[in-house]
Formats: sequence, structure tokens, C-alpha cells
Amino acid sequence: MTQDGTVEEIDTSRPHPARIYDYLLGGKDHYEVDQEAGDRLVSVAPEARIGVRANRAFLQRAVQYVVGSGVRQILDVGTGLPTSPNVHEIANAAAPDVRVAYVDNDPIVKRHGDALLSRSGSTSIVLADLRDPRSIVDHPDVRRVIDFDEPVALLLVAILHFVTAAEKPAEIVAALRDALPAGSFLVLSHATGDFAERSDAQAVYKNATATMNLRTRAEVERLFDGFELVEPGLTQVPFWRPDTPPPAGAEQIGFYGGVGRK
Repeated sequence: MTQDGTVEEIDTSRPHPARIYDYLLGGKDHYEVDQEAGDRLVSVAPEARIGVRANRAFLQRAVQYVVGSGVRQILDVGTGLPTSPNVHEIANAAAPDVRVAYVDNDPIVKRHGDALLSRSGSTSIVLADLRDPRSIVDHPDVRRVIDFDEPVALLLVAILHFVTAAEKPAEIVAALRDALPAGSFLVLSHATGDFAERSDAQAVYKNATATMNLRTRAEVERLFDGFELVEPGLTQVPFWRPDTPPPAGAEQIGFYGGVGRK
């Protein structure tokens, strides 16, 4: 969805971040233009492939954590293309009564999600734009699944680095935070250039449907304003409560991740 509320058609002429991510994860729901962009990214940032996989593993551990903490509702914004295990599969393995609302602005994500998700009423997928947080919170298909009077886990995983400074990412997060009751969680990961100069990697996204905006640790930590970070705080994603040894080269992975409680 564009910012004026009109629905976008699927654009296969330019790479899309969700489809590049799918390619790097080894998925099949992408186009040649996305594969070419992914190959360019790996050529200039060889750790990119292990980075996105480490980020995906962080997502799984974080979902297990919030469900283990008692949350039974998840709002996953910028979900990307379905990748098994999906968030609802991870959550339902821990607690079958967890409800999940997925949100993305790519029409192909919506189409794949519609084909994948059950019609049980415990999941929904919505075409909406993170830059318009009220359109997410007020969407009837979000409200059908999510009760904002009860704690919610808000997932903003590998999405805010596609929001420019001019689009005010901290204000976007604050608007979503303010819609959540006490006891809710924020699960967030974000790309950074703290461990290597990455202007070459950013350039890969120059002609994509969204540009890459790297942020420092301090800038990412400010996105958690209004939340109390749980241990171990904001870390590179392989080091957030790992359940297996971190992969080789983990120290160079340019993703921060953390979980905060409101």
C-alpha cells in the first residue's frame, strides 16, 4: 500500500527487500531481479547470507520467549514472504491458542500469505504500510485477531532499516507502542554498519523498492524507548539467548536484535 492509501501492483522490475531476503534464506518466492540483487549483496558483504539466517533464528528464539512469557497475541509487521517455520507455527508449537496478525506492504506477500494461512480465525494477513501505523492498528483484519486490551508481542524484525530518517522511525514505533497495553513486548532487529563499512551493501538497495538505512547501536536502542530491554539487552542477533553455538563469523554479522517489555 502506498502512503496515500492506494494498493500497489506487484512490481517485478525492481528488487524488493522481502524477496531479496527470501532468496538469501534459500526460498523460492522471488524473481530474477531479486536474485541478482542478492548476489551483488553477497559479493560486497559476504556475511549477508549468514546474517539473514542468524536474524531468522533470532526471530524464532524471540517468539518462543514472548510466548513463554505468557503473550498469546502477535502482531508481525513487515513479515516478508512465508518462511517455514512461520511465526504462527513457532508460536503454536509452544501454545496452540496464540493468534497472529501479519502485516506487509508487498502484494506478493499478501497473496502467498492468503494461500498459506488457515481460515480458523487465529491468523490474518493485512496489506498495509508501516509508515502509517494507525492503518495497521485500526485495520479490521488486525482487530479481528488482536485484542489491544490484552498484551501483544509487536514484531518489527529487519524492517525499520527500510524506513528513512525523514520518515521518523522512532515516531512510528512510538505510535505502535502507544496502542499496546502494559505487559506487551517489542521484538526488533535492525541492520547496522557498526562492524564494517557498508556503503557498498547499501548501494545494492539504491534501485530497490526501499532503500537500506543503517543505524548505530545507540540509534537502534532509542527505538526501544518506553520498553524495558530484557536480558541480554540489545546485542548482535546470534548472541541474543543463543540455543546453539553462534555461526562462524558471527562477530561480523551486522544485525542488532533485542526484546523489550512495556
